[in-house]
Amino acid sequence: MGTKENFFYWIKKIIAFIYNDKVRIGFQQAVPFWIASVITGLIAVFYTFLFGRAEELLAWVTEKDHAWLFIITPIGFILAYLLVAKWAPFAQGSGIPQVVASIELATPDNTSKIDRLLGIRIIIVKILSSLLMVLSGGVIGREGPTIQIAGSVFKKINQWIPESWPKISKKNMIMTGGAAGLAAAFNTPLGGIVFAVEELTKTHISYFKTALFSAVIIAGLTAQAILGPYLYLGYPNLRDLDSTIFLSVGLVAIVCGMSGAILSKLILAILKWKSQFKKEFQFILFAFFAGLLMASLAYFINPAILGSGKEQMTTLLFTENKKVEWYMPFLRILGALVSFTSGAAGGIFAPALSIGATIGGGLANLLELSATNTNLLVLGGMVGFLTGVTRSPFTSAILVLEMTDRHSVIFYLMLSAMLAGPAAFLIDRRSLYTHLKNRYLKLLDSTP
Repeated sequence: MGTKENFFYWIKKIIAFIYNDKVRIGFQQAVPFWIASVITGLIAVFYTFLFGRAEELLAWVTEKDHAWLFIITPIGFILAYLLVAKWAPFAQGSGIPQVVASIELATPDNTSKIDRLLGIRIIIVKILSSLLMVLSGGVIGREGPTIQIAGSVFKKINQWIPESWPKISKKNMIMTGGAAGLAAAFNTPLGGIVFAVEELTKTHISYFKTALFSAVIIAGLTAQAILGPYLYLGYPNLRDLDSTIFLSVGLVAIVCGMSGAILSKLILAILKWKSQFKKEFQFILFAFFAGLLMASLAYFINPAILGSGKEQMTTLLFTENKKVEWYMPFLRILGALVSFTSGAAGGIFAPALSIGATIGGGLANLLELSATNTNLLVLGGMVGFLTGVTRSPFTSAILVLEMTDRHSVIFYLMLSAMLAGPAAFLIDRRSLYTHLKNRYLKLLDSTP
């Protein structure tokens, strides 16, 4: 075959490939995922910026005069609750259980139920309510909310696909949205993929793995294009670790796993008690006293209990100040408890990480460990407590690994995750998210 004939042979092959029905349909099915991923990345960046400014404003207020907290915090908690109660009741809390429930309900018969869990109104209320909470000193994070926001974006894009377009599974679309949301929130693409497999679904992902991978990558790259290739935490010093440090990591993992499960049980107990309230005034009063308690703890004991806790994690990991007051883990747990049950929007991912960090740092103080060994216990505590809450050990370990880019300690992080899981199981057989998902499903069935 001559050069000319060979050239036209390959041109013919390329044209046939382009016009292949399977390729065309695959490309058309991928486009909605890509569009939703870009939108998710942009919203995540905008949300991150607003959340950061709210935390800075709170820090400025507490530095000027702690007494302002007695006005700002109760009022902020009430307003954050009312936003959710009046406009989008299923925007309360983390957002991850709502996404899991939506995946479980993803059939045409349940469209109206999914619309109550995911949608544009959810996005707006979720952002506004959580910003009010963090501005008021609530112990919440933006990561769970970002996942519900992303699920809402992907679900809406799926609704807007023209009738002539190849159909896409609603379940796969929402599931991919949750993974993309986590990747954009933490800048952890691998964590997003593992999260989708471990937490959002128990099924095999072979049928939509390309869409999942590309959506996570695009959402993450969109966020990075604006924020830069940042790490959520940074590069802690982990050199010259003791050969027996794995024993301390194991201890921290067990304590944190059980503590995470205990926090989950307390949250569920309060929510069950609140479900007996008959009048809206009772819910408002609860939000008021929750805010008043947070203000009192910050004013009389330590303002460091306020907010997501990211500053505490960075202080422990990147400064010489490794000291943790004995009461700090208890106050962080109490703060997360009252904030999460206030009825407003706000995640528990970041608070769980910060609580685990204080427990790890506190135990390192008791054991009189070196700075680098303390850093490892802080990371192990983060993995352990998050595992205790979520029961997703691989997601917890991979998230902390990607936040710090410390692959040399992956086995320690995996050890912490694997020990924390069984320790938490002794307290409760199921995760907080599973309990909350079931709670939302019951609410959907019982309310019009």
